[in-house]
Amino acid sequence: MPVDQHLLVFMSVVEKENFSRAAEAHHMTQPAVSQYIHTLEKQMGTRLLERSNKYVRLNKAGEIVYHYGKQIVGMYEQMQRHVDDLTRKASGPLSIGASYTFGEYVLPHLIAKVQKMYPEIEPTVRIGNTAQIANLVENHQLDIGIVEGNFKNKSLIQEVFAEDSMVVVASPTHPLALRKDIKRSELADETWIVRESGSGTREATEEIFNHWNISPKKLLYYSSIQPIKESVEVGLGISLLSKWAVQKELKYGDLTVIDIEALQLKRSFSFLRQSPFQTKALEVFIALLREKTM
Repeated sequence: MPVDQHLLVFMSVVEKENFSRAAEAHHMTQPAVSQYIHTLEKQMGTRLLERSNKYVRLNKAGEIVYHYGKQIVGMYEQMQRHVDDLTRKASGPLSIGASYTFGEYVLPHLIAKVQKMYPEIEPTVRIGNTAQIANLVENHQLDIGIVEGNFKNKSLIQEVFAEDSMVVVASPTHPLALRKDIKRSELADETWIVRESGSGTREATEEIFNHWNISPKKLLYYSSIQPIKESVEVGLGISLLSKWAVQKELKYGDLTVIDIEALQLKRSFSFLRQSPFQTKALEVFIALLREKTM
């Protein structure tokens, strides 16, 4: 049974913010689209859209219908792929989400391997912080999400598949980079460049601060890893980053690891999924993830 057409038309109107463009997308007339919206609003027992000559906007009831509509469409598409997959080889769409460290520095290599081994799989990738990726998986917008840190969500199936080493990095000309066996207490006087809340790298950084019992005097916040590396390289401060993320910079001498007494920090990477059922495309991708070693 297909997804209710009235709901699909409603979602198109919301996303295109226009009745005419929604009509074109569904090969309908504008009056027909208006009638579909009217019927859906009658079924819901309330208006869903505020409309004028200049705009179409969701009201509170409309926001609820749109939110669950996205989930319904996502679940239907997953269901159809699982059923189709029973008689097919690994092929078709595969939506993957990943937190920044894994998504930017490891996932491209895995995607290349998938495309070489299974050219009929059509991967799409979404990069975000751990909280964003988990939310998309939970709302059926992704087939699988790869996240870092001690993530917990009872509504999702989670499997730890890899381990990552974290290092404190600085510019090669930074005073601490020229010394050995730095005391932890000295790090409180440094400017730390950190990720935003919701990031697994931020979680690891705060874990280190708590473990060392330090409160840095100054923090600079960035929403992705690349500008952190650039800022550290020009001497703005120091940062805790995945060894994966700084491999090239360490190799070419753009960054250096600070020698801190007894620093040993590992964190895990996990993949998340909503359903125990797997398409063959997802099955082979998970198999490749499990083969990935640090």
